[in-house]
Amino acid sequence: MEKQIMDNEAARRMRAHWDALAKPPGSLGQLEEMTVRLAGIQGDAPLARPRAVAVFAADNGILDEGYHCVPRSVTAAQLMNMAKGTAAISVLCREAEAELALVDVGVASDCSHPAIRDRKVSRGTRNMARGPAMTPREAQAAFDAGVETAHALCDAGNRIIGVGEMGIGNTATSAAVISCLCSITPEKTAGRGVGLDNAMLRRKKDVIARAIAVNLPDANDPMEVLTRVGGLDIAAMAGCYTGAAGRGAACVVDGLISAAAALLAVRMRPDVLRYLFASHMSTEPGFGIVCGELGLKPVLDLDMRLGEGTGCPLLFMLLDAAVALYSGMARLETTGLSSL
Repeated sequence: MEKQIMDNEAARRMRAHWDALAKPPGSLGQLEEMTVRLAGIQGDAPLARPRAVAVFAADNGILDEGYHCVPRSVTAAQLMNMAKGTAAISVLCREAEAELALVDVGVASDCSHPAIRDRKVSRGTRNMARGPAMTPREAQAAFDAGVETAHALCDAGNRIIGVGEMGIGNTATSAAVISCLCSITPEKTAGRGVGLDNAMLRRKKDVIARAIAVNLPDANDPMEVLTRVGGLDIAAMAGCYTGAAGRGAACVVDGLISAAAALLAVRMRPDVLRYLFASHMSTEPGFGIVCGELGLKPVLDLDMRLGEGTGCPLLFMLLDAAVALYSGMARLETTGLSSL
């Protein structure tokens, strides 16, 4: 990925600019690298604003297997909290001065609020442990909702789009998707999610393994994997990455579910990869597997596992700092020093 990003005149100019500043070359680490990559994507001096976070909400039929300790109703309740501005992602987007786009693609109950975009495909997925989670038509409709959301955000002027989610049970669907695409067992991809105890975690892994065995998705067909063992939120997120990349917007990955969707998007359209930034290192084991597959290097390590897209506005604020540094620091030649 590094060669692909750096083989770009704008990125080379940005690297030369950093190297000419009054500091040892490379001493600001990933703050430098982020702006170099962003310049390579945008084709000019990097712009960290305007930016947005798109959050896609949906419920998951896999909860019918009874391994989970949080009820399905929490999906709708937390989406409403986001709409009211009281959820973590709402607070962080305000702080980062980022637009927050909330999209209902499959919440089991009605979520009526002016701040929520209604793109409901169905009232949650089916239980993937008993058969396909979605029909191909449903998966495509959710994917298209993500593409359209990205296009709308880009049309509004946003240059960077973070991708988040809300959906109880979606760490299981994400682990299933990653297991299938990477040919790794759920034993290695599934984590505790919202805090499952050992017995619940064991059952969760068994349920995911059964879902894969029942559906037998073709690992070489990302849309089939998505349809059989994925979620409506993951489908929309994959579409959002694809739509944003198609418009030349940088995309920020949050945690496990966001990473699973990014992996799907890259498998569907490999050029999406050059637009991806990983915000933070999720504690979920499947996240590290995706980063290894895609060559992504998370910038932050805060032991976060909330989801909602919360890592994205944190990265936005670091991008602000990086842009301020490259534009505000003195060049070495103006300081009277020959080198640092």
